[in-house]
Amino acid sequence: MSARMGNPAMVVPGAFQALLGLGKVTSKVGLSPVLTELVNLRASQINGCGVCVHGHARDLRKAGESDERIDTVAGWRDTPWFTEAERAALALTEAVTRIADRPDPVSDEVYAEAAKHFNEQELAALLLTIASVNVWNRINIATHQVAGADWS
Repeated sequence: MSARMGNPAMVVPGAFQALLGLGKVTSKVGLSPVLTELVNLRASQINGCGVCVHGHARDLRKAGESDERIDTVAGWRDTPWFTEAERAALALTEAVTRIADRPDPVSDEVYAEAAKHFNEQELAALLLTIASVNVWNRINIATHQVAGADWS
């Protein structure tokens, strides 16, 4: 297995730092790093990005998350291991990631539930996090980046 090309974020000067920069500013808002990784993992699962699924599951394990939680992110609705805030964030992640699946992809209900658990700045950071992981997923998938490979 090999990539079609080097990771575009590494090929274009400054792109890697710019993409990482978005993550750095959103992390300062106060969202839980575990919540951020759960969101990143769920979007990556939906998009089928092996690089990101591998990386975010690994990061969750390093953060001390249980196998039950990591292994069931895709089935979060049917498990007892997620908080209401995490459920709201995961529902928002699915809606934002699957924007082409329905005419009103981010329903008022999904948005309102997220807004119940996160203030405006946290909700903004959550949306930027979801957008960011979707960028990484698309870059990695388009260029066939390989899970576990070194991009340097």
